[in-house]
Amino acid sequence: MSTPSNYYDAIAPLYDRSRWLTESVAEDVADFILDLVAATPETSFLEPGVGTGLNVLPLVKRGYPVTGIDVSQEMLDQFRQKLGRVPANLRLIHADASRLPFADASFDVVITVHMIHTVPDWRSFLDDIQRILKPGGVYLNCQWITPPARREFEDYFRAIQSAFVQPPAARSIAQFADINVEDYFNRSGIHSRYFVAKEWTVSNTVRELLSYFNARAYGLCWQVPEPEFSKLMREFEAFCLNHYGSLEKTLTSTAKFEIWAYTIGRSLT
Repeated sequence: MSTPSNYYDAIAPLYDRSRWLTESVAEDVADFILDLVAATPETSFLEPGVGTGLNVLPLVKRGYPVTGIDVSQEMLDQFRQKLGRVPANLRLIHADASRLPFADASFDVVITVHMIHTVPDWRSFLDDIQRILKPGGVYLNCQWITPPARREFEDYFRAIQSAFVQPPAARSIAQFADINVEDYFNRSGIHSRYFVAKEWTVSNTVRELLSYFNARAYGLCWQVPEPEFSKLMREFEAFCLNHYGSLEKTLTSTAKFEIWAYTIGRSLT
């Protein structure tokens, strides 16, 4: 199997079930966000890198104006399938989400979730976010914190994978470490407020997690080409059986949805 030019197209059908944010959790996060930004029925939202819509689907269902932009057509198609039809309050754009083709002062709220590290020039991207936000608009830089049991599982995979990975993958990790959104905004006198919008319990069997890795549901899985990837997974499954004792063992831990909120032009109260 060769690496696709956009691996999100390949994983779109299994994206939602291989992640740990559920629709019910997303509803609770939406409640938190709406309170945080003091939303009115006219409050407009943009999510660059919207994907399958996990983060903003509750906002769409509640009638808020939502725009989503994503480089993966397959991911956008998954979003559309959840709705049956695209409602009038939702606009989906198939394009590079790091380039925001919108006029100045177009949105009240911009949300990014796990996507800044994919942007080639993240400082210019944040400049653009400030440009398209209305005065007093809010930028929410969000992430789902990986449940510790799943993080440990991934770390075991990475340790075995290290013998198969080419040097460019290591360089990409270093680039990720250089991203400092907080410092970028602080230099402009804009300070964040930090929130944990939601904590919830995540449980998966070892076999279930192995199935996600076998299906290459995560970006790190595309760092190794076939047939080496098949060999890697055989080694990893053998490790899991030895380490966990059974592939049916359930791994349970707590996930978090974190938000850093930046208000452009006034303080967030």
